[in-house]
Amino acid sequence: MPFQHNNGLRYFTFNNLAGLAHAVFTRQGGVSPAPWDSLNVGGSVGDDIVHVRENRIRSFSALGRDPASIHDVWLVHGTDVVHAYAPRDLALKPLQADIITTDNPRVTLFMRYADCVPLIFHDPKKGVVALAHAGWLGTVRNVARAALASLRERYGVDARDVRAAIGPSIGPDHYEVGADVAEKFRASFGAQAESLLEPRGEKFHLNLWKANRLQLEAEGVENIEAAEVCTACHLDDWFSHRAEKGKTGRFGALIGL
Repeated sequence: MPFQHNNGLRYFTFNNLAGLAHAVFTRQGGVSPAPWDSLNVGGSVGDDIVHVRENRIRSFSALGRDPASIHDVWLVHGTDVVHAYAPRDLALKPLQADIITTDNPRVTLFMRYADCVPLIFHDPKKGVVALAHAGWLGTVRNVARAALASLRERYGVDARDVRAAIGPSIGPDHYEVGADVAEKFRASFGAQAESLLEPRGEKFHLNLWKANRLQLEAEGVENIEAAEVCTACHLDDWFSHRAEKGKTGRFGALIGL
């Protein structure tokens, strides 16, 4: 089953990543009060940092990972990459990036989301994992391609060996965008853009799940599993920046070798 439970936490896992320490955590099982209730791992949304740290520790402990093994980044909706050779020095400010990779089993990659698409990568042949963050802007900029290019260049990964997962995120039923965003997708996706955009009056509903799948397939990835779970539809499980009008927390995604 995709949803697992441990120590009061509920989290989503992928069949094609079975045997690998990984999870996309729901908002359940933490210590934060409303509106961040309860497993908020976002430190810049107004929640007490003491709560955020405890929630992060609970997340790591649920998967048997050392909280000190964390390597995370400051997300900026771009395509920059951090190669994590060791856990991050928590005394220093995290680097700005939207892709993290590692081949070190002593490192646990961690990112925060609240509607944007978690992209998770594993190459079992090379022993490499990666995490990426794909909102609409990151998708237009093809963060999926950037992640795969970095895996190829740094570790010699062949896309055909990659197992990719598309995590819970805002679905096409809830993701309304304007004509300006639609035009950017037409410029980025060409003829495929219309399959991603459903007209609704002067607005469009955007399918980020399909957009990222198309980009992964274009790079040669064959093993792709999509959660197709909408964060805005299931507020009991997920934080949703769009559905909760910005007054919400961040859920975490984790992967380690």
